[in-house]
Amino acid sequence: MSQDCAKSVLVALGGNLHRSTEAPEVTISRALKALDVRGLPVLRASKLYRTPSFPAGNGPDYVNSAACMTLRQDQSAQDILTILHEIEAEFGRTRTERWAGRTLDLDLLAMSDSILPDRESQARWRELSLTDQMQQSPDQLILPHPRMQDRAFVLVPLADVAPNWVHPVLNLSVLQMLARCPAEDVAQVTPFSALAQ
Repeated sequence: MSQDCAKSVLVALGGNLHRSTEAPEVTISRALKALDVRGLPVLRASKLYRTPSFPAGNGPDYVNSAACMTLRQDQSAQDILTILHEIEAEFGRTRTERWAGRTLDLDLLAMSDSILPDRESQARWRELSLTDQMQQSPDQLILPHPRMQDRAFVLVPLADVAPNWVHPVLNLSVLQMLARCPAEDVAQVTPFSALAQ
């Protein structure tokens, strides 16, 4: 685990809907500043990436990023989740249906090496089929995020900011998890600058 991300918060940022006239990449940039203001100082933020919607065909392409933030000793996982949800709401996020398009999505991926609520719950949600994932959502926070290891659109940006962070259940670094992702999934995560070319 890299020293500066050993005691930190890892967050995935994404969006695929405009907020009024504000494009998703602008919203993500502003959300990173809002994290700083709200007590989660950003140590590092990844480049922006363009990724197809998930599940496939479920709306416009996403803009994705990741951030590594300083964890204060007095912050609980619930404190952090509350801040993330408040920022999402400030930027027009509404929760109507699972995996619907959104102006801003802030996913708490990990908090240091915490496993919440326990290994059994983490394993249950991690091993859920895609069909069940689409129909069920946990009623409590699961950390690390139970599907981060399966999602190139999370791992590619995360490798920019915390490549050596080790998943406390899987005992794999971000780079190792990324290497296990299907090559076609990784190839679909393209640097945002490619949009202008």
